[in-house]
Amino acid sequence: MLEIRGLAAGYGNIKALKGIDLDVAEGEVACILGANGAGKTTFMKTVCGLLRPSEGRIAFRGKDIAGMAPAAIVRKGIVLVPEGRAILSRMTVLENLELGAYHRRDAGIRRDLDAAMERFPILAARKVQRGGSLSGGEQQMLAIARALLARPRLLLLDEPSLGLAPLVVADIFRIVREINEAGTTVLLVEQNVKQALRVSRHAYVLETGRIVHGGPAAELRNDPKVMESYLGSGRVRDAEE
Repeated sequence: MLEIRGLAAGYGNIKALKGIDLDVAEGEVACILGANGAGKTTFMKTVCGLLRPSEGRIAFRGKDIAGMAPAAIVRKGIVLVPEGRAILSRMTVLENLELGAYHRRDAGIRRDLDAAMERFPILAARKVQRGGSLSGGEQQMLAIARALLARPRLLLLDEPSLGLAPLVVADIFRIVREINEAGTTVLLVEQNVKQALRVSRHAYVLETGRIVHGGPAAELRNDPKVMESYLGSGRVRDAEE
């Protein structure tokens, strides 16, 4: 579904991505692991058009989308849930959800809103509350539900577990699995090694703007040398806890 070759991008003279090669197959969950500053968020912004690549090819379903406007990429079927969730805090939960479907003109929006409320009952209970009044976990659910209103073929999740309590994190990753089982391909970037490798089929390790390892998630999970070398001893311990 997503084929990336030689992708480079950055900010001014700072090159944050340095020749990324990566594939995501249709119907799978894939993850990108790495420490802060590795280039994970830059990668996501580049794929969804918020940052223009300086080199390389981004092919989605066989069509090159590198440099395309973000709105056009959303219409193609790639939707990002950004790091930090980016909830519109003064708007209600329902208004946030409706904005997820801003580009749609079909008759299925109401049905998809009802489905979102069914999948996330807490949002149904809070639909007239302002988005900024929700807890961190509730805001993350709102951000995911809002993205689903765009009917993505490929859902990009940037650090979905960031700042959340362990029980909420488990709930978020359960939802990721359910979304994938319902037919949506998922690419997530994540520092929670344990949860990311559990939910993913393929995994990549990003280090200072380069992919330094990639393969089946089970292979990374069961190879302590890889975990130690590319994720650091502290992260290996975190993954085992």
